[in-house]
Amino acid sequence: MKKVALVTGAGQGIGKAIALRLARDGFAVAVADYNSETANAVAQEIKGYGGEAMAVTVDVSDRERVLAAVEEVRRELKGFDVIVNNAGIAPSTPIESITPEVVDKVYNINVKGVIWGIQAAVKAFKVEGHGGKIINACSQAGHVGNPELAVYSSSKFAVRGLTQTAARELASLGITVNSYCPGIVKTPMWSEIDRQISEAAGKPLGYGTEEFAKRITLGRLSEPEDVAACVSYLAGPDSDYMTGQSLLIDGGMVFN
Repeated sequence: MKKVALVTGAGQGIGKAIALRLARDGFAVAVADYNSETANAVAQEIKGYGGEAMAVTVDVSDRERVLAAVEEVRRELKGFDVIVNNAGIAPSTPIESITPEVVDKVYNINVKGVIWGIQAAVKAFKVEGHGGKIINACSQAGHVGNPELAVYSSSKFAVRGLTQTAARELASLGITVNSYCPGIVKTPMWSEIDRQISEAAGKPLGYGTEEFAKRITLGRLSEPEDVAACVSYLAGPDSDYMTGQSLLIDGGMVFN
């Protein structure tokens, strides 16, 4: 039987790779992004190779919009089984330069966006009369504090806490809650972090990446597809007995 997954922030980067992978796994995929053009492009790509997809425009910081989008997807794709709360931002924030504005922006998207996604998914699963899977974007920075990324790192620690709490609270409903924790992934978001860190150090572009890459045991940056493979496992039946976990898929940056 066809299963339905919604992925937020799926217009580019890791989210796009996740949407494409879940479509290949046989899911009907709702490609959610605040950028309607990129969301449509990814949905069309999935349809292009015979998959089922729809694009939906969502600002994850807007609770009402998230709830409405999930309901729209549930009706349109006739079901709801998996949500991947992937959308996130990662501005460079040295401790002394943190402003109220940047804290609000990061937390509204990275933390509240996950809470609203969890709420919307629970509501949809209940209407459908079954459990489901909630998968959140954490980070290796949600296991170990990263310099220059205090606000982002703390937001991802919050996601790890939310994942554990929701797992305990929702288990009786047949809902599992896990997260995936990438390291440094070759995406537009990482290029921007590299630019900010390199410029702050007075070094050429690529300096930030080189410095961070020294900490990766496998010696290479991650491709978005590496992360999508982990999410594929979390979204599929093989992870049915796993809940409350935040899986590191970072090439060996953090060992627990």
